[in-house]
Formats: sequence, structure tokens, C-alpha cells
Amino acid sequence: MYPAHPVILVHGLNDRQVVFKTMANHLSNLGWSVYSLNLTPNNGQQRLEILAEQLHDYINYQFKDNQSIDLIGFSMGGLVTRYYLQRLGGIERVKRYINISAPNRGTVTAYLLPSQGIVQMRPESAFLADLNRDYHLITQRVRVTTIWTPWDLMIVPAVSSSLGIGKEVIIPVTLHPWMLSDRRVLHFIINTLREPIL
Repeated sequence: MYPAHPVILVHGLNDRQVVFKTMANHLSNLGWSVYSLNLTPNNGQQRLEILAEQLHDYINYQFKDNQSIDLIGFSMGGLVTRYYLQRLGGIERVKRYINISAPNRGTVTAYLLPSQGIVQMRPESAFLADLNRDYHLITQRVRVTTIWTPWDLMIVPAVSSSLGIGKEVIIPVTLHPWMLSDRRVLHFIINTLREPIL
């Protein structure tokens, strides 16, 4: 039976939940219950661990302890969601996880600003080194999917979005923000959310 679980959407740097309008409407029209939150601040001034705690608190407030969820993280939100999964117990309740165009192995564009959250997105940062030490353990409990574009100018090099675990799909979307509205991406997300859980 589908849709099975509520879907939580987590935005990226300098975004707000409205960035998911097209995706959220699409999923809602197909029967999913869709939730999102505004991470504060959203400009990289705060450490990503703190933003992940906001996600943790939001999920605990919205849902009962035994409610399973599906989770989608975009760009910086991909790292926030990974920290929630790997360090804050999210692996216990998330069934499907979709990571979209996130700097999973860092981006050189993060050298442009010294804000602490942005510094954490630099290649080989201590934050990423910690997350990438045991990220493969996610797949023991969660169905993981990574989606990214080779033309990304925000995640440089674009291949840094690759996680190398679970399912991975490369879709040639021209611009980073368009990953949330491109019909091919939306089609793949819908099919992924319909896949049997582990």
C-alpha cells in the first residue's frame, strides 16, 4: 500500500521550506503527507549539528515515537539529514532516505565564506570526516538513494555529491535549484518512495 509514510523535506543553504513547493504539491497530490521546516539560521552561520538537532526536535514533536518516516535532504539539508540519521538516532525511524545534490564529500565553493556551517562543507572538514567514517552503516537499516547532477555549479566538483552506497542516479539538470522541480527528478523520487522498505 502506498503512500506508506510521511515524507520530511529538509532544505539547503539560504533556502526555506517554500523551495519544495513544486515537489511538496506533487507528492501531496499523489497522497503523501508532506512536512518541512525552516532551519534557523539558514545562511551557514550555525553549525550543521545544531541544525540537525532542530530537525530531530521537529520530528519528535510532529510524530509519535513509533511513527516511521521517509526523509529527503537537499544540498546543505543533505548533510543535516545525514547527521540526524548517523548521530541523532534517525536511523531508528527513517525507512527511505533520499539525498539530493548534497556536498557529501565537500565543495570548494565553501571556501568563499568563513561561516562555521559553510566551513563544515569544505572538502576534508572535520565534520565531513566524521560523517564519512561510518556512513555505510546507514544502509543496514535504511533504503538510501542519492540523486545528483554532473552540471552542478554549487557542489564543486559535482561528483562530491556521490555517496557510493545504496542506489545512485545521475540526472543532467542544468542548475542546482532545479533539482527540486525537474520532472525527471520528481518521477524518480516518486518511484523511490514506492519501493519496498528494508
